[in-house]
Amino acid sequence: MSQRQDLALVPARIRLPARIGPGRSSGTTEPLERTARQTDYRLSSGPVIFQDRKDVERMLPDILGRALALAWIDSDFRQAFTTHPLKTLADNRIVLPASIRIEVVNEGQTRPMVIVSDIGNGHAPARRLLYLQLVMVAGR
Repeated sequence: MSQRQDLALVPARIRLPARIGPGRSSGTTEPLERTARQTDYRLSSGPVIFQDRKDVERMLPDILGRALALAWIDSDFRQAFTTHPLKTLADNRIVLPASIRIEVVNEGQTRPMVIVSDIGNGHAPARRLLYLQLVMVAGR
C-alpha cells in the first residue's frame, strides 16, 4: 500500500485477489473485499520527535488535523484525545517538547478545538502557537 493511501483518513475499499474456496473447483472463485477499519488509521507513518517550537509550528498542524478527523469517526479515540491529548499523541509515537501544552476544548464549541501553547521556561506567560478546529465546507 502506498504511503499516501496508508495515511488516508477516508476508508478505502481494498480489493484482494480472488480465492478458491475449499471443495471448489479451480474455476470457481470468490472475490474478497474488506473496508479499512478505523483502527487502521495512523497519525503519522512512523515515530515523530519534535525538537523545538519551530518544528511544532511547522509539522504539528498536519498531525492534529488527522487526530481531529479520527476523533470525528472514532469515539474511543475522541474520548482519549479529549481527556489526555499529550498521552494520546505519545501512544501514537508523536513526542513533543516538554514545554508544549495541548488543550482540547469542547464546551461552548459546536466542534472540538485544539489549542497548542508553549509555556517556555516557566517565567513568561504561556504563548499560544496555534489552534485547530474541523470546519465543514460544502460546495456545488
